[in-house]
Amino acid sequence: MDKFGLIFKVECNCAPVMSNLNLKIPGGKVTALVGLSGGGKSTVAMLLERFYELDGGEITIDGVDISKCSPKWLRGRCIGFISQEPVLFATSVMENIRYGRPEASDAEVKEAAILANANDFINTFPDGYDTVLGERGVTVSGGQKQRIAIARALLKNPSIMILDEATSALDAESEKVVQEALDRAIQGRTVIVIAHRLSTIKNADCIAVMDHGNVVEVGSHDALSKKKGAYWKLITHQQTPENI
Repeated sequence: MDKFGLIFKVECNCAPVMSNLNLKIPGGKVTALVGLSGGGKSTVAMLLERFYELDGGEITIDGVDISKCSPKWLRGRCIGFISQEPVLFATSVMENIRYGRPEASDAEVKEAAILANANDFINTFPDGYDTVLGERGVTVSGGQKQRIAIARALLKNPSIMILDEATSALDAESEKVVQEALDRAIQGRTVIVIAHRLSTIKNADCIAVMDHGNVVEVGSHDALSKKKGAYWKLITHQQTPENI
């Protein structure tokens, strides 16, 4: 699998709160984006997937300007995206996962589900992988929904994975199972983690602190904690150590 590095050089007012961003994300590493709400963290992901178009600067993947890349390829093949509230469709579990790569075989779908810690609970459904989800079918828990979304992302076999608050809405038990699946999902990929929980981001290879669309600090958890700058303030100024 290619381990694409990313470089953001944004000089525009093309997206909310974003005007002058310089950020380098190393290939094959985990980079966490942290900062107060509204600081531009999720906007970085939107820019990378070309939901916003730049009118100044550039974003490159492995040296290639993404303006030269098809949005369909970026979103459908290159990037896997797992959010806090993934969308499931009113169709079978099999087709919900296969949405990640429509041409995938049943065996490939099931392999992705196994990696996502989803196979066991899917097999408890009345019709297994053929069970219909949604209002007229089986209702799934938040943790189950996330694991189906992880399986969908894994089926793409993307080079880049974006995790946007992927476990923030889960209880402790569900979070543990989902986190195990995420740990497998990010192996060997370039990963962007957007999160508030310290437990989620402290082991990242690199942490970028964002404020009003700018990167104000970059480094490891230990290095930034010792620096006692913006990152340190985010940790110490909260009610609990589990929130950034």
